[in-house]
Amino acid sequence: MTRAGRAPRVSTIELFFDLVFVFTVTQLAKAMVKDVDVAHAVQVLLMLGLIWWMYGGYAWLTNAVAPSSTTRRTLLLTGMAGFLVIALAIPGAFDDDGWVFGVGYLVVIVVHGVLFLHADDNASIGRAVARLAPINGAAAALVVAGGLLPHGWRYGLWAAALVIVVVAPYLQNMDGWQIASAHFVERHGLVVIVAIGESVVAIGLAFAGVELNGGTLAVAVLGLAIAYYLYWNYFSGDEVRAEHALEAITDPARRARVAVNAWGYAHFILIAGIVFTAVGVKLSVGHATEPLHWPDAVMLSAGAAGFLLGHAWFLTLLGLPGASYRVVAALGVLATIPLGHWMAVTQLVAVLLVMATAVILRDLRFVRREHSTAIHDFGR
Repeated sequence: MTRAGRAPRVSTIELFFDLVFVFTVTQLAKAMVKDVDVAHAVQVLLMLGLIWWMYGGYAWLTNAVAPSSTTRRTLLLTGMAGFLVIALAIPGAFDDDGWVFGVGYLVVIVVHGVLFLHADDNASIGRAVARLAPINGAAAALVVAGGLLPHGWRYGLWAAALVIVVVAPYLQNMDGWQIASAHFVERHGLVVIVAIGESVVAIGLAFAGVELNGGTLAVAVLGLAIAYYLYWNYFSGDEVRAEHALEAITDPARRARVAVNAWGYAHFILIAGIVFTAVGVKLSVGHATEPLHWPDAVMLSAGAAGFLLGHAWFLTLLGLPGASYRVVAALGVLATIPLGHWMAVTQLVAVLLVMATAVILRDLRFVRREHSTAIHDFGR
């Protein structure tokens, strides 16, 4: 989006923006917990897809247009307000609050376009806005229309809007889109860690009115430990390697395409995994020594597995090692589903052990590889 190396590190107002955006994680988990079934899962994925893609739009935006002036910060604050309205509307978005979701989404898209007009490189950014505006405008119109029309229309119109924004990168010439790798990677890493932290908050909210005893405390600690291994799977040096891999791509069009695939598509699966993992742990609160319903047990394992598979895809797209460990761990996590149907706490323990084992084995391999490299270099 901007000339490589020109964008600064992530600013505090961007982190503030991420904190507002990630409130949607709590709200999506709240919407899913109401009734764990296919219909609600589809609703959550539709909303998350629309929200995530526009978050990505703002990450690309601030990579090009640093929020360094009062006007830019005020516009960014307006975008935050749009995301806050969206988040507040999520629990009732497929009931009476669909129009509120649509209005918030429209605000987010309009501010996104206006902020682009404040870029320093007006000529190239103007061309980018000219390509983006019709696409984003069409998506916003469909979201607003879906929110205003009867419930049955919402699935179709919002799905159409999601398809539009998802395929949009493949409808454009990416030659003029350049990325400051350090800022871009850091921005997405921050939203992942904040999302994981927000998932812990979402789990904590489920303890309201629940008696604290050995079982409930075990669920709390296990939920925190699982969140930790989500964090460690992502932040164990891979984020640094990812930045270097992105920076090493010299062709601007290819760099932009890799960025879209790795931090757009793959991260959508990863963020969805965080949401569903939080839902699975929340459903275990108060039922530690009881069997989970099959859908609840599936939700817990599918969430953690989705995170691992999303990160495996991310690493593969960047040509980085470690994807196989995530895939094997994801299969192991899915194999724990029957344990949850027997007793909730056993599934939580099993998911934790699988994820911890995968991380430890991967880290040991990296240590051995670095040790062998050091010995080889010393010998030379």
